[in-house]
Amino acid sequence: MNTKSAENELKSITEAEIRDLVTTWYHKLDVHAPLEELTPLLVEDGLRMIFPEMTVEGLQGVQQWYERVINLFFDEVHTVKDIKLIPKADCTEVKVIVKWEASRWIPPAPRSERIILDAYQTWEVVRSSISNQPVILTYTVDYLSYYDRSARL
Repeated sequence: MNTKSAENELKSITEAEIRDLVTTWYHKLDVHAPLEELTPLLVEDGLRMIFPEMTVEGLQGVQQWYERVINLFFDEVHTVKDIKLIPKADCTEVKVIVKWEASRWIPPAPRSERIILDAYQTWEVVRSSISNQPVILTYTVDYLSYYDRSARL
């Protein structure tokens, strides 16, 4: 390991960096950004994302998940309600509560449905060995809390 890599690994991830990562991630999901704009926010090797409907690993798994969700959900709005950082020896654990609103239409239904829920998540964030920016190593949806009259997943 060279000196620069060792310095990067030792440099703590700040709360401001985490907040920027979280808000950038959700903005890109809301606008259905091209996958190429999401991948720099994800670790290059060892990525694991656990959703209620599936677990994906690696960037290829993310691609399959992302193609599915951007073709299923529309009019998405993510509103970050809370972020808590828990520094660990090898990563920063981040507890995220995000309000998610999305519409979906399942043919042949006469109307679309609106989903509104709070998603409680745990992320593990590390500093990228390539970009030196914080990136998501693991992303786990711990549980979902639906609002009244919300459609269910």
